[in-house]
Amino acid sequence: MVSGHWITLRTDVPPRSLTACSSLPPEGAAAPAARRSRFRGPRLIEGARRLLAMLLTAAVFIAAGARPVWAEGCLDTQGKRGKPVYLTLDTGHMEVAPLIAEVLNRQQVKVTFFAANERTKTGNGSLGSDWAPWWKARAAEGHEFASHTYDHAYWRGDLRGIEPRFRIRPSAGALAGREFTWDAQKYCQQISFAAERLQDFTGKKPLPLYRAPGGKTSPKLLAVAKACGYEHVGWSPAGFLGDELPSDRYPNDVLLNKALKDIQSGDILLAHLGIWSRQDPWAPAVLEPLIVGLKARGFCFETLREHPHYKAWIAARQPAAVVPAAK
Repeated sequence: MVSGHWITLRTDVPPRSLTACSSLPPEGAAAPAARRSRFRGPRLIEGARRLLAMLLTAAVFIAAGARPVWAEGCLDTQGKRGKPVYLTLDTGHMEVAPLIAEVLNRQQVKVTFFAANERTKTGNGSLGSDWAPWWKARAAEGHEFASHTYDHAYWRGDLRGIEPRFRIRPSAGALAGREFTWDAQKYCQQISFAAERLQDFTGKKPLPLYRAPGGKTSPKLLAVAKACGYEHVGWSPAGFLGDELPSDRYPNDVLLNKALKDIQSGDILLAHLGIWSRQDPWAPAVLEPLIVGLKARGFCFETLREHPHYKAWIAARQPAAVVPAAK
């Protein structure tokens, strides 16, 4: 889980006005004759050549059917190439998990779940046997799964030394709230155990991805995880949907409107299967209007299996099954 603040990326800065260029004459003034003659000679020819080259290049791309990167992905509600976003859901107290599943099924949206064995309002933990049928049903619907570390273990810092060691504080399980020193092997076991549990429940191999609780990492921690087969997944600035923020200061309508305004093509979105501290639950109240609103704006939803940054990594570790030839 994360506790954070809004992060705003400025994309509204206008290009510098041409009138600000000191090399241009004041408005209404004639350019010196010598400068005009130079511009009309070699410079004009060179400019024409460059423009022609640009037009030819554009024509080649158009002829080849070149499209934006996202255009190779999912379709929008009109059956046209849409702008993909990647909804990810981390485990939580799970009380709203059945309602979230209903929304996803009704809207035909596939997501990527990141799972840890967190304390739940009902049952014996989000990766406990009581929740096994729920996970199995999500696999049957076509969702993807990945590890969130079994004990929802927060990285607290790197320790000095040649061999990688870390200060880690689990927030779930019997050792929750205590700080430990873990080596690379112990940290990898935490990632793998959650993935193995998911595979036991779903019968489906989880993606070779993981999300560190709170997104808290270091370059050394990420290198250790990658060495044992797991690429880390964070989220986009606009993709932090705010379900962990206090509802008295960030009510659901504010969070919804901000998300619909700020989310862009390619963003990874983050929400949870229940947040203990939020008084007015974010899901499913915001989830369905958010999905409907994004679809209306030409967005579509894909799992992280199709994300351009992770697609090759996943394919290299999970080769597609070979279908036997018909006899």
